[in-house]
Amino acid sequence: MHTAASNMPRKAVLRRAAALAAGLVLGGTVVPCFAQGDSQISAGDTAFVFVCSALVMLMTPGLALFYGGMVRRKNVLGTIMHSFVAVALMSVVWVLWGYSLAFGPDLGKFIGSLSWLGLHSVGAEPSSYAGTIPHYLFMMFQMMFAIITPALISGAMAERVKFSTYLVFMVLWSTLVYSVVCHWVWGGGWLGSLGALDFAGGAVVHITSGVSGLVAALMLGRRRNLENDPPVPHNMTMTSMGTALLWFGWFGFNAGSALAANGVAMTAFVTTNTAAAAAALTWLFVEWKTRRQPTALGFASGAVAGLVGVTPAAGFVTPVGALFIGVTVALFCFWAVSLKEKLGYDDALDAFGIHGVGGTWGALATGLFATTTVNAAGRNGAFYGNPAQFGIQLLGVLVTIAYAALMTFVLLKVLDRLMGLRVSPDDESVGLDISQHDERGYIL
Repeated sequence: MHTAASNMPRKAVLRRAAALAAGLVLGGTVVPCFAQGDSQISAGDTAFVFVCSALVMLMTPGLALFYGGMVRRKNVLGTIMHSFVAVALMSVVWVLWGYSLAFGPDLGKFIGSLSWLGLHSVGAEPSSYAGTIPHYLFMMFQMMFAIITPALISGAMAERVKFSTYLVFMVLWSTLVYSVVCHWVWGGGWLGSLGALDFAGGAVVHITSGVSGLVAALMLGRRRNLENDPPVPHNMTMTSMGTALLWFGWFGFNAGSALAANGVAMTAFVTTNTAAAAAALTWLFVEWKTRRQPTALGFASGAVAGLVGVTPAAGFVTPVGALFIGVTVALFCFWAVSLKEKLGYDDALDAFGIHGVGGTWGALATGLFATTTVNAAGRNGAFYGNPAQFGIQLLGVLVTIAYAALMTFVLLKVLDRLMGLRVSPDDESVGLDISQHDERGYIL
């Protein structure tokens, strides 16, 4: 294959290869590669986003453990499968058409075209979205977001959804909800053009999945026999390990969204950890005060709430701003999780209570705490002299909620007619592990 390197002297090629290797080791050194056009691929940025992509991929197995430990023993494998299968299914959907719809050439600021179908015209050249990394790498990084987002919804459906219907729902939802909102915010669509700030997925990931989870919980109805068979987490060790993997992977989720190994990425690294720590402690102490005992589940829930809340703000706010977001998002999510018992809806694993509420507050808080002293490419929020930004964030939140809720309702209504949403009462009683997969999570 003919390349630019074939016309270079051998010593020059060796010097470039040595420089590339040094850049990969040291991280951050910009090394001109054999790229198209005027753009240059940075070995340091490429290595950084590559590692971040792997970290975000790890989050979905982490979610499987987080959710899996929270359900009853008879549903552990079925719940884990909801996350694991998303890794494979969404990977295929993203390559075939999802990426093109989300990031392909814009159509009316609403959706991307299908000109990148099957990754046509997408290759190892610099990305049009981040010129210092290969286009393939940007696509893979975004794929990891597309994988975990529909998996989050499964927390609201746990212990009663048919596996076959869940698979079809994920394909349709990722196509008609996730890819569309992703394009609105990150792919050249109208919300991004309007100036809405969403550093790593407050609206794109958490509001869409959380609100869709609430709709799914309402349409599926409550799990049967909750009074006599209370849904107590069967393995908090598993959930705690899942929390650790989510916290660890979230550094790639947020810091990697800078798409470069730079100061903004490091700010996102600091704010992510700060908000998670503040929220975990806040939830723990609130629970200690109101329920007399601090629990491992409460600590885990608080940590995840903090990670969710800071996601849209991570690369736009100071560590002190992240601290405030962490404390307040824990209070809001604690209240939302407690409220479901009074209202009677069965959001089994708190997909809405944590991701929907946390993502909403995080997006709004970004409109308050964002500052261009942290990220010159962002905007100032209300507390830094630009109250209009809060209004833009509010508009983005409301539109995302409305669109995700409507589309999820329509999809589930159609699927209920065609396939049915819930397993039978007998299948639910015996558990999803046996009824849906003919396996047992534990042989005791």
